[in-house]
Amino acid sequence: MFAVGAVSGPEKRWNPRLIEWPEASVVGMSEDAQPGPDDEFRDMLRQFLSGDSEIDPAKLVGAAGLPNDPAFMARLMSQLQAAVSRSGDGIDWSLATEQASGIGSQSAVATAPGTTSALEQAFHVAALWLDEVAYVAELTVAPRLMTRAEWAAATMPVWSQLSEPVADSIADSLTTVLRDQAPEEMREMLTGASQVMRNVGGALFAMQLGQVVGQLSTEVVSGGDVGIPLLDDQQAALLPQNVLAFGEGLDVPSDQVQLYLAVRELAHARLFRHARWLRLHLISSIREFAQGISIDTSRLEELAADFDPSNPEELREAMASGALIPPKTDEQMAALARLETTLALIEGWVDVVTAKATERLPKSDAIAEMVRRRRAAGGPAESAFATLVGLELRPRRLREAAAMWQAVSDAVGGEARDALWAHPDIVPTSDDIDSPTGLIARLTSTEPALDDVDRAIEDLLNDVSDDRPREGDDGSAEEPKA
Repeated sequence: MFAVGAVSGPEKRWNPRLIEWPEASVVGMSEDAQPGPDDEFRDMLRQFLSGDSEIDPAKLVGAAGLPNDPAFMARLMSQLQAAVSRSGDGIDWSLATEQASGIGSQSAVATAPGTTSALEQAFHVAALWLDEVAYVAELTVAPRLMTRAEWAAATMPVWSQLSEPVADSIADSLTTVLRDQAPEEMREMLTGASQVMRNVGGALFAMQLGQVVGQLSTEVVSGGDVGIPLLDDQQAALLPQNVLAFGEGLDVPSDQVQLYLAVRELAHARLFRHARWLRLHLISSIREFAQGISIDTSRLEELAADFDPSNPEELREAMASGALIPPKTDEQMAALARLETTLALIEGWVDVVTAKATERLPKSDAIAEMVRRRRAAGGPAESAFATLVGLELRPRRLREAAAMWQAVSDAVGGEARDALWAHPDIVPTSDDIDSPTGLIARLTSTEPALDDVDRAIEDLLNDVSDDRPREGDDGSAEEPKA
């Protein structure tokens, strides 16, 4: 059995080097005579998780941003102990789903039948209004009204897919630090027990993910509220409880709020149904950014060496401030720019289409302003991205993108505007957002657009080299000049 050592007195600190091996002769002995390194390491972790160590697990959980209530702690310790014994590879994301759904259920209130029927009717009217202004494919799946717990469970597959690269990076960095910091006689144990560490780290990350998504379920009003397609293809959804909360404090009749939000949600879902390439492109862009995230192991080593288990605020601050994540690389900056452009194009298009479709609503401008304020304050998307994949998204280009889509609509109409979503090669670019005049000129030009190959062939055919004979003014051929 391992014992977690600590310096006594007020300067008590935890350091991986203080994890002592009672009998060094155990290393290398046969499994018949002594427990193997993996077994010893599992025993050490079980001792820690049971609270029988110098480190209070509750304080570490608090530093990780997880709730410190007794019920949650008991469930978390149980899950982590199960992870110690689990032999499989990968993260058990069902832990995240369970945690998120539990948070959604705790804060749920029953929705009045009148509200349910009103929202269902709002979806029907919204579909008719969108048909008049947008030229994108209709949904083949009926819209849903979801509880918070249902939203959390339904969106978890995409959340886990987006955050998996970060979870892997954290696990790799943690095992590296522990291996490098450990005394020589413990190296064999930590090498053989790396899978155990990954399982425990993955379980803790899954619980953190569940905490974030569960909190999001209390904020979002619809399936597309965070800007990315979290629900299955062709699915639109509203959360009645959160729609009611959104309308509180607004001097706007509830039926107008419901209609406006239904139009926005249907527009978002229809766009991804129409542009079948867009969903994969967006998710791949987020994963491309997340895969470039690394953990600053030197900073992690400093935290491990100086960690005071009685005062975990330093660890909490380091995790919350992003101090463990090095500055973005050039590749990450390029991926971030592409991602920001795509999200701005999506949200800008939805804004323009929704504004046109809801012109009949007397208070549509007031509702739109509330949406903009909510987005500018950060909203669900920014906190989720920042927490899960270290990605902060500011809506700085959304207004410019909406202005571009409006200019295109005024110049060529809604049908030509929506045709730009047909293929990623013709969708507007960041330059088009900055200056829509070039895009409009291309769309209104009567000459056929040439791609790079056609343009190269045309340049080749029109090229007149100096060594070819040319006709003189009298019609006779001139000799090439020396």
